[in-house]
Amino acid sequence: MYQVLREPQSLWVPLRGCRYHVRQWGTAKPGVTPLVLAHGWMDVAASWQFMVDAFSEAFAQQRPIFAMDWRGYGLTEAPATDCYWFPDYLADLDALLDSLSPGQPVDLVGHSMGGNVVMMYAGTRPERIRHLVNLEGFGLAASQPTQAPARMGQWLDELKAQRTGEKDLKPYADALGVAARLMKTNRRLSQDKANWLAQHWARPGSDGQWRILGDAAHKVINPYLFHVEEALAMYARISAPVLVVEASDDSLGQWWKGKYTLTEFHERLKAVPALEQAIIHDAGHMLHHDQPQALASVLEKFMG
Repeated sequence: MYQVLREPQSLWVPLRGCRYHVRQWGTAKPGVTPLVLAHGWMDVAASWQFMVDAFSEAFAQQRPIFAMDWRGYGLTEAPATDCYWFPDYLADLDALLDSLSPGQPVDLVGHSMGGNVVMMYAGTRPERIRHLVNLEGFGLAASQPTQAPARMGQWLDELKAQRTGEKDLKPYADALGVAARLMKTNRRLSQDKANWLAQHWARPGSDGQWRILGDAAHKVINPYLFHVEEALAMYARISAPVLVVEASDDSLGQWWKGKYTLTEFHERLKAVPALEQAIIHDAGHMLHHDQPQALASVLEKFMG
């Protein structure tokens, strides 16, 4: 089992109808900029533990570090809904920052879906961010208006599938089964880290089966199309310096198979006023699991 170096405490923050779970490392201090970490789709706040442990003592001790479980993930409550809306993540983040760091900018890091959220948020509330880091938050492929009818129909079909339980997440017999699933998805994840993460990624139910701490409603597609022009307008309003970090494995190419490429993503990034880019080698999409020391070093250098 992976041995944690920096133990977090749990905070419970009521906001927007949900009881939010937040992990906190270190102590909040007046005038000290907090570091806030936003996880990705079907992930949890505990996923950041390896990177937090890899920070130098000087960096970790000089600031509080917060990581939230998004609504419907981890230990945060799931609202009574059959699907989730992207703007709610921005609204939750806005309310959470008002609670954790009222009137004071934060350093903000987001991975994957969380990376998309923080980029949009930083363009909406530029004054709230001191440094912004996007870890493989690529956004989505460009869409055309002609796709709207089929997309809306797909959403309606998936809502039906959600109601009938067709989208329920697979249960596992034990924590080792969960760990094996994590290692199957990420070939670089070691057994000790998988065993530790499984304890936070899933929980046993009353029947003894282990279930992922993610609401199956997250699997329902969004009915509205992604508009690149809107994303670029938000990117252009970001006033904080931005670091975009990619893994050496081209996960975007693996997912989209040529329909949306890193070249297109890099073209979009030209809209960001102050941009740095970095690559973490020998890493895939879960780069904070694969190379936490290398990633921690890159973030420390960027944030100072």
